Amino acid sequence: MKKIASNLLYSGMEKEKAKPSVKVPDLSYGRYTYTDYLSWDIEEMVELIKGKVFKKDSAAPNRIHQRLTGDLYTELNLFLKGKKCQAYIAPFDVRLPVQSKKDDKIFTVVQPDICVVCDLDKLDDRGCIGAPDLVVEVLSPGNKQLELQHKYEVYEESGVKEYWLMDAAGQTLLIYTLTQGKYHSSRLMTSGDTAKSSTVPEFELDLEAFFAEIK
Repeated sequence: MKKIASNLLYSGMEKEKAKPSVKVPDLSYGRYTYTDYLSWDIEEMVELIKGKVFKKDSAAPNRIHQRLTGDLYTELNLFLKGKKCQAYIAPFDVRLPVQSKKDDKIFTVVQPDICVVCDLDKLDDRGCIGAPDLVVEVLSPGNKQLELQHKYEVYEESGVKEYWLMDAAGQTLLIYTLTQGKYHSSRLMTSGDTAKSSTVPEFELDLEAFFAEIK
């Protein structure tokens, strides 16, 4: 995870023409790379989406968000024991290259709440490079716009096959499935429904039982 300090450093060039010092990213600059991301010495959590820095919540995620994320990760992790796919929970960097896998050519680095990777060649000591098969994001009051707009777009464009968007407060779930390069949404599911994954065969989640544990 990365953090943002309060002071911004610039070179002697004009702001719009020069890249701000990579030690402290400028939120208005839109062409940072994974190389820059690795060099930052900052205090607030951020993600890099298409070269632009997005701050995550300044405070830690709330208790319900963390409980729900942890419980779902546990369900997935236990289910995947002995299978080829692996589940990871944030903080875990997912690099989404477009044309090149070189650090200075990667402009999107996100940290999904949970991801499942079935192509283990995409994993290295720094996280995952390339689209996970399944991504789960758990909404909280401070991150809804980020998840609903920016991450949706990069997950779709990068080829994430399945994207679960879970609302902790409303206890609902939407599943987006990638078909011919575009996401198609399930109906809004809630208690009484059973969520089934298309990318993790046979994985099912009884939402009534699952949400009943989140108190």
